[in-house]
Amino acid sequence: MTGVVVSGLTKSFGKLKVLDELEMTVAEGAVTAILGPSGSGKTTLLRILAGFEHADAGCIAIGTQLVDDAGERTFVPPKERRVGFVPQEGALFPHLTVASNIGFGIRRGSDRARRVSELIGIVGLQGLDERYPHQLSGGQQQRVAVARALAVRPSLMLLDEPFSSLDAGLRAAVRADVKRILTGTGTTTLLVTHDQDEALSCADAVAVIGDGRITQYSTPRDLYAQPVDAGTARFVGVANLIDGTSRGSSVDTAFGLLPLMPGSPPLADTTRVVVLVRPEQIRVSFRHSDLGPRGIAPPGGTTGWDGPDGLPGRIVDVQFYGHDVVVTVAPERPCGTDAIVARTTDHLAAATGTPVTLWVADPVHVWRK
Repeated sequence: MTGVVVSGLTKSFGKLKVLDELEMTVAEGAVTAILGPSGSGKTTLLRILAGFEHADAGCIAIGTQLVDDAGERTFVPPKERRVGFVPQEGALFPHLTVASNIGFGIRRGSDRARRVSELIGIVGLQGLDERYPHQLSGGQQQRVAVARALAVRPSLMLLDEPFSSLDAGLRAAVRADVKRILTGTGTTTLLVTHDQDEALSCADAVAVIGDGRITQYSTPRDLYAQPVDAGTARFVGVANLIDGTSRGSSVDTAFGLLPLMPGSPPLADTTRVVVLVRPEQIRVSFRHSDLGPRGIAPPGGTTGWDGPDGLPGRIVDVQFYGHDVVVTVAPERPCGTDAIVARTTDHLAAATGTPVTLWVADPVHVWRK
């Protein structure tokens, strides 16, 4: 079944067109991230779905209910849409307890206390029902906000950058908790974010928005591995973009001949392409005149440091992350870029000025140049 269908959605503020005939279909029960930079139309899309803004053109259906059709002048007000909304700061009522915040939107009756107790258990806040928002951590406050939105049994949950105010250490844990809660309740969810890690780790599908339209809508894995263009590749992670020439099911590069990803569209031989190489696809071998080669051995047992199957270079920057090191390498052969970013776990060998040889260990994704 379909959770949400958005068709031809257009919205302008004065002369500024924020959404431009946007199209999107969201599967029922899925957690979908709307990913885009500031000003791309993410929050406007969410506000129209919630009924806080009217569309200029297009229509929206939530489940079987048509909630907005600008052409037919159909508009269902927010309170009749069964949409849960969690803003950035949670917006809890400071004078109400956890239980009262959660139960605020529930009609008074015999089931109200039972429903509040059920939701407190779902979000893992047992024993905190009589506390006030200022007595809770930031993560606990966000879980209360999610429980309050779930209280009305929404057909659609909307989250507007709900983790942005949390510190980095807490953010990952809270978003994992929230995803578990939403997946457990089977609630169709749209999460607006500009955080690539959040979108890739938290969502079943990701819709990238730019210039008021969805530019790519796919699983997190496909979005990261096979972005539609170089701009999207850079937006969802560090991207090394190098020159290449197609040759059958491979591409000829400064790294050597690299296999294309399965399912890549066929290209005529000698077609000039741009090749996407992620930092984790690169293997780094260190060249030390006194110690001999160190690091990960080159693929296929290659022994020549400067042969066609590896790209020699020199480290010009090192960033230590504990679990690994990110190195920036200046290549010694033309490859289409002046710097290549790679990851390595060899903390001791990675130092500025160290000569290295780089190999690409996985199939690659390309675009026509």
